[in-house]
Amino acid sequence: MTLTLTAQDIAGDWHGMLKVQGVQLRLVFHIQEEGEGYTTTMDSPDQGAKGIPVTSTSFEHPTLKIGMPNLGIVYEGTLNEAGTITGDFNQYGQILPLELSREVPEKGTVLRPQEPVKPYPYYTEEVTFTNKKANVELAGTLSLPQQEGVFPTVVLISGSGPQNRDEELFGHRPFLVLADYLTKNGIAVLRYDDRGTALSTGNFNSATSRDFAEDVTAAVSFLKTRKEIDKNNIGLIGHSEGGIIAPMVASSSQDITFIVLMAGVGIPGDELLLLQQRAIGKVSGFSDDMLMDIEMANRTVFSMIKESTDLTQLSSDLTQYLKEHPDKSKPAGVEADTYAQLKVDQLLSPWWLNFIRYDPAIALEEVQCPVLAINGEKDLQVLPKQNLVAIKAALERGGNQKLTIKELPGLNHLFQESSTGSPAEYGQLSQTLAPEALDTILTWIQKQVRP
Repeated sequence: MTLTLTAQDIAGDWHGMLKVQGVQLRLVFHIQEEGEGYTTTMDSPDQGAKGIPVTSTSFEHPTLKIGMPNLGIVYEGTLNEAGTITGDFNQYGQILPLELSREVPEKGTVLRPQEPVKPYPYYTEEVTFTNKKANVELAGTLSLPQQEGVFPTVVLISGSGPQNRDEELFGHRPFLVLADYLTKNGIAVLRYDDRGTALSTGNFNSATSRDFAEDVTAAVSFLKTRKEIDKNNIGLIGHSEGGIIAPMVASSSQDITFIVLMAGVGIPGDELLLLQQRAIGKVSGFSDDMLMDIEMANRTVFSMIKESTDLTQLSSDLTQYLKEHPDKSKPAGVEADTYAQLKVDQLLSPWWLNFIRYDPAIALEEVQCPVLAINGEKDLQVLPKQNLVAIKAALERGGNQKLTIKELPGLNHLFQESSTGSPAEYGQLSQTLAPEALDTILTWIQKQVRP
């Protein structure tokens, strides 16, 4: 008997398993009919990503096409009589087979053995505080070694992207693990949801690192109102972009006793992105020619952004340039004009504009409190050697000799013990934070605490 399939058969949830360099990543496409077409979102459960918007979805029986040019993704597959879709997942020219079905694929649960289980052997309290300047209410968790007492305290500052108080990503909750470890060892911890994320109010998409620095300042002001907090021993721990934000706050506040930079950035944003794109592209299997083409194009684009003072003119110039110089990593099936416009929209968002133009050395040169800067040796997002050297140089130019630098062997950007450092590994590793990283942070903080 022949099974007849209609356009309606394409709507619904489609599950698949992508195999990348020996690592299995689950993907889910949620397809809905809308008028005469479709709208779609994508989940990547093993990377902790849900509801990623899809730019274009078309189904001309039996061919399904899904386009996400902002991520360099195109999927094209054929709906067959067995009710599955067989096709290719193309991301920036790297083509991988991907079969989709209605069935949820079996995948062994990756354990997170470091995550604490309630009841905790310390006191926790759900708190809120306000950034009055931005009219943003931030929600978080304050953990104290005991309900009564006065304790040295740290504020945790998350990396880029909308993060909740646990900095939850790729199925890990590193800030939950870090807060648990520090609190068990006598250090109080405040961690909170980024503005516009989880229980915090505000608009995340319109904010820049400078806005997030104001939120940290509001967190410190809140801590100073609490009787359990030792106001002479308040520190900041920033991860990735948080390692840009911590020096911003410490450079202009006398309330900060010390800062810890976990994969903190020491070089200008455009330079960081070029190094990051090359390192991740290389481990992902991009050819040397493709890596060079991507780098040359991005150098030009970043220069245009840094030199421009007129956003309207910049938008026009970038659009024209990207149309005349099509990105060789552009996925097949996406029109050059569409791809160019999506890239321009991303690059001209407030966060990207600020990040590309910002030089962290400016704030680092003004930091006078003790600084611990640590990086994983296999960090491909914030390359350790270039950034640690730059952080050291900037602090010394400002006369700050209270610096400790450590490159931790074998660790990636999330401070996990890793074989390649590739972001594709993050969600597959059971370890959330390497014991060496946790011990390095705690031991150093204990030395900074004033009597």
